[in-house]
Amino acid sequence: MKNKLLALSFFLLIGSGVMAQSGYQWKTATTDGYTYKYVTNDPTKSRFYTLKNGLTVILSQNVKEPTIEFRMAVRAGSNTDPRTATGLAHYLEHLLFKGTDKFGTMDYTKEKPLLDKIDGLYEQYNKTTDPAKRKEIYAQIDKTSGLASNYSIANEYDKMIKAIGGQSSNAHTWYEETVYNEDFPANATDKFLALQAERFRNPVFRIFHTELEAVYEEKNRGLDNDAWKMDEKMSALLFPTHNYGQQTTIGTIEHLKNPSLVEIRKYYNKYYVPNNMAVVLAGDFNPDEMIKKVDKSFAFMQSKPVTLYNPAPEKPLTKIQKVDIYGPSAESVEISYRGYAENTKQSMLLDLISSILANGKAGLFDINLNKQQKVLRSSAGYQQMKDYGVFNMSAQPKQGQTLEEVQKLLLDQIEILKKGDFDESLIKATVANSKLGLLQAFDNNAYRVDAATNEFILNRGTKWDKSLSNPDEMAKITKSQVTEFAKQFFINNYVIAFKHKGEDKNIAKVEKPAITPVNTNAAETSVFTKDLLAAPTNPIAPKFLDYKKDLNYGKVGIADVITVQNKENSIFRLSYRFEMGALNNMLQPYASQYLTFLATDKYSAEQISKEFYNIACTYSINVGNEVTTINISGLQENFEKAVMLVEHILANCKPNEQALVELKSRILKARENNKLNKSAILGGLMNYAQYGASNPFNSTSSNEEIKNITSDQLISILHNIDNFKHTITYYGPHTLEAFTESIGKLHKLPAAFSPEPLS
Repeated sequence: MKNKLLALSFFLLIGSGVMAQSGYQWKTATTDGYTYKYVTNDPTKSRFYTLKNGLTVILSQNVKEPTIEFRMAVRAGSNTDPRTATGLAHYLEHLLFKGTDKFGTMDYTKEKPLLDKIDGLYEQYNKTTDPAKRKEIYAQIDKTSGLASNYSIANEYDKMIKAIGGQSSNAHTWYEETVYNEDFPANATDKFLALQAERFRNPVFRIFHTELEAVYEEKNRGLDNDAWKMDEKMSALLFPTHNYGQQTTIGTIEHLKNPSLVEIRKYYNKYYVPNNMAVVLAGDFNPDEMIKKVDKSFAFMQSKPVTLYNPAPEKPLTKIQKVDIYGPSAESVEISYRGYAENTKQSMLLDLISSILANGKAGLFDINLNKQQKVLRSSAGYQQMKDYGVFNMSAQPKQGQTLEEVQKLLLDQIEILKKGDFDESLIKATVANSKLGLLQAFDNNAYRVDAATNEFILNRGTKWDKSLSNPDEMAKITKSQVTEFAKQFFINNYVIAFKHKGEDKNIAKVEKPAITPVNTNAAETSVFTKDLLAAPTNPIAPKFLDYKKDLNYGKVGIADVITVQNKENSIFRLSYRFEMGALNNMLQPYASQYLTFLATDKYSAEQISKEFYNIACTYSINVGNEVTTINISGLQENFEKAVMLVEHILANCKPNEQALVELKSRILKARENNKLNKSAILGGLMNYAQYGASNPFNSTSSNEEIKNITSDQLISILHNIDNFKHTITYYGPHTLEAFTESIGKLHKLPAAFSPEPLS
């Protein structure tokens, strides 16, 4: 991956939802000679084109910001790596940032003979087994690469992207895909498309041996990453035949040490063809104009027959398989089951079940494990690939708890699921929350293009209608269907991994060869780049925020109010901002954590979570060093219910001494785990470098002070927080008048309005 991290595809499970509508049907339309397909009631209004050369183009217009998100998706990844050259697709991804015969070079005529020689030397190196001979050949590669670097311009692609206004140049490789992602200002469209067309026209694999070093380091980091080791070993057992388990995206050590530029070129020529690729764009553009520009830019591509990975089906798993992983990070337990192909009823059921178990509020894990603090933390999820999915459950033990005890707690929740000991309303609430979540996500251009890209990778874009209608289908699932399926699916056929703290004595790192630094020629510029950047660009007319016209001001009680009306959809977002934080009161963060486990005179802690989940609303308290915010969001129809519930909780929460004992134990355990967490350690070092020995990272309670915290101290903070002067911000369908009237009515307080901030 471009940022040196191997991406495991993230994101859109096909079972996610959209606003409750019906009639997701394919339609066809033609504008200015270009025919496209679209799905009725699609909230992204995506158009699916197929150009004459077979290139798929997916366009989603969203004019909220003058920016555009771009993806170039290729339906080929580690699954299509040759068995003798794993990691090849990932190598190629790195090389697509190195330029062509027109950019990335000062003189390609002089550079090419040296690059050809390097290709030949790698072929010799690949076929040579004698260590001395290999060392001799690599010395020639190193020397020739140094000579070739006299003509190359390192990172010229990145400089062009930044020069035209791009902010997030990246790429990732996974099982079925290689995806290149960019963003750019809407007024730079012509320059951007010219650059991308050139990038994929004739990529030149230059500065390769230094890129090898980057990939070696990526592999070594993976070998030293306990989570990656768990995933790799569990996948191998879940998929003893399929490449999901038999070929890692990064590749084996042996294959990484024996790369072939000839094989990488063959892979590019075989799979990087228009009928196997898609250009996906979302943002501020006119689709009728954009399709013409994309067509013109990529018309040079010629289609070829493509045969993708077509594996034999896996045999059923019939026993429990155990993996023990050792490493410096905290202990944990993971249990994984092999799932089903995308867009199947079984996968939809597993997607639903993952939310019944863990949805962050009212799932069985949330209520029975996390809320009751029986483990440090637990989660469940379903990861969907093309041919199969993986259903995963995981948890971290609390202080003094064994991994076997954690395993039993996770499996106990599965037994509860099988027995049907959950409220059927949880299914409807899961669907409602899924719809709300996706409606919020589709405001974001990056989510739009990633969702469409995922659709292309899995289905070539042919099942977008089914993907959109899946939530409605999920809503039809009954409790009895869930329990019957669970009884058949969750049997003794899983893979379990125990992550132990300890030394891994089997780590074999990739030995990096001696590499002489190459010339970067960073100050040089190719003719292509000069011409591209010199082309005129129409400036974007800025739209400045007018505080008097664009923001609405009011007052409710002691609180200042600022609102903006949401005219796009029915979502509201409400925040109470208090100018006080952990630096004002070091107990404030612990009070917010404690609140999660507290009941009131009306609701138990578990009922509170269920209430929020049932109305598809959420709330959180975030404590920073100087500011504390209470955030509430959801559908406007449930606005008053959500606000009143939060107000009720803060005013009426009751102490729970056992919950506080467990919370303090979890906090101390998490602190111990963070001593082994590289990200936490890095955060501490950065704070020390910025601020010295006395820094925000260290401005926290000692372990002894945490042990001495009392319920009365924390309850007092929660009960009195609303008495501090604060600002209320609201973005939602209500006008200022309607909002302040509603809030004032809820609190029985007077409201006031003003065109300017009220003091």
